[in-house]
Amino acid sequence: MDLKEELSLSAVEPTFATRIISSLEKVFADEELQAAEFRRVSALQKETVSFQVAYRSARLVKHLKLRVESELASRVVTRTVGLVPAEMPIYHDHDDNLLRSVPGLYPDPLQPVTESEGVTGYPKQWRSVWVTVDLNSNVSPGTYPITIVFLNQNDQELARETFELDVLAAALPEQKLIHTEWFHTDCLATYYGVEVFSERYWEIVEHYVKTAVDHGINMLLTPLFTPPLDTQVGGERPTVQLVDVEKSGSAYRFGFDKLKRWVDMCDRNGVRYFEMSHLFTQWGAKHAPKIEARENGGTKRIFGWDTDATGEEYKGFLAQFLPELVGFIKENGLGERVFFHVSDEPHTDHIPWYESASSWLKQFVGDYPSIDALSSYDFYAKGLVPTPIPATNHIEPFLENGVPGLWTYYCCSQYKKVANRFICMPSARNRVLGLQLYKFQIAGFLHWGYNFWYAQYSRFPIDPYRNTDANFAFPAGDPFVVYPGEDGKPVESLRFEVFREALQDLRALTLLESLIGRDKTLALMEQGAGAPITFDVYPQDAAWLLDCRERINAAIREHSA
Repeated sequence: MDLKEELSLSAVEPTFATRIISSLEKVFADEELQAAEFRRVSALQKETVSFQVAYRSARLVKHLKLRVESELASRVVTRTVGLVPAEMPIYHDHDDNLLRSVPGLYPDPLQPVTESEGVTGYPKQWRSVWVTVDLNSNVSPGTYPITIVFLNQNDQELARETFELDVLAAALPEQKLIHTEWFHTDCLATYYGVEVFSERYWEIVEHYVKTAVDHGINMLLTPLFTPPLDTQVGGERPTVQLVDVEKSGSAYRFGFDKLKRWVDMCDRNGVRYFEMSHLFTQWGAKHAPKIEARENGGTKRIFGWDTDATGEEYKGFLAQFLPELVGFIKENGLGERVFFHVSDEPHTDHIPWYESASSWLKQFVGDYPSIDALSSYDFYAKGLVPTPIPATNHIEPFLENGVPGLWTYYCCSQYKKVANRFICMPSARNRVLGLQLYKFQIAGFLHWGYNFWYAQYSRFPIDPYRNTDANFAFPAGDPFVVYPGEDGKPVESLRFEVFREALQDLRALTLLESLIGRDKTLALMEQGAGAPITFDVYPQDAAWLLDCRERINAAIREHSA
């Protein structure tokens, strides 16, 4: 028997094993499957439900087929959970709430199942299929079996697993949380090799915007000028500025055609808020962002790292630009949808520069809200930022002082105790954030990495399928939650799907509160938690989190009947 015949016969071996497991599990190829069976869940209308079917083949089997049998089959999407390397999974002084801390291959990208390739069974490796069910249009309440069938190339059935989805009559309310994940359009242009502002560029950007909105991102970082974020001092990122500038001596003219196209694109895709890019550099507000202008028949950079942010030239530029921008905002009815930034993550020793920049900005934008990620309460106490965004591990002083409309964020530094979504972390640590946002009535959440596919400081591009840590700078997974697809569309990560579940939990809690009140909702939410939930104290068990959501849904069913 030759190898080809042997591999073909292996497809019908009885040792093809499967198990339905929850979306909060991660299946590693180099260990036995530990996850418990998970066969039933309830959900609300307008929700996206995920579960997994883990599978293991005794031998290599290619081109397996999947068949979905269900009344909801048209709403079901199956994807394979791919593996990516994590060479720098976590910092050396991490806590114990991790799946692993060693380098290796970790499950993360959710790859489409193509007709030509199908699903591969790897010899004696557990892998998984990610199943999503879209309930965003009306579904009659009831229990729906969803059967996933594995078949070989000859359509012989190898295994089948059935999951039950209990769909309630009640629907998730609209998301109130303002949510932004910084959207790096230059990374899209670089990876796909397209010219910024070409038609293909706009097409790709819109694909990524749609996916962002589908996952609860309702605010978009809007590059008025090339955002001065994660950029090496003295270095530049590709130019993506939406505002055209013409310079004549000390006078400037501004064109807003690209910005208007951006706004129209966002409106088509359901973006509700516009996060104007930072007008001063990161970590200190000492310089201007990279700004290009037409002058004397050519285009050149007129501001950047060599610009003193407190100097008259840049202040004069802003004095001409900001009133015209405000005019554009008013003309397009964006007054309730716009947020401004001064500088990202300033420290207390940067207060003089930040204060200068903040006061100059306020002269022209008035009462439009201004937000910035920072960790020191002093900035708020001094009135320098009306809406501070403290990190989850520095939020306590802001909570204790009752800061209204408080936002929060996490990034690479929040790796001890608090929730996060690094590739090496359990998915329960990702999803629990929804409960925390609800309990502390957080108004907005920010993360810096929707699709940052550069090395740290944007020094050079990376392949996110091979490098998941911005060239060994951050814990793997911190820089992005989507991967680039071959057709200009994003490949979502399982972390992004689980984060959407966290936002859905938040919305379900909001619905329950409208039915039974906040105190009873909190008591039900924290039942069995062992201690009051805070940002650094919470149940770490996935089963508790899944049970919590079932309690919430049961109460919604009871009180909305």
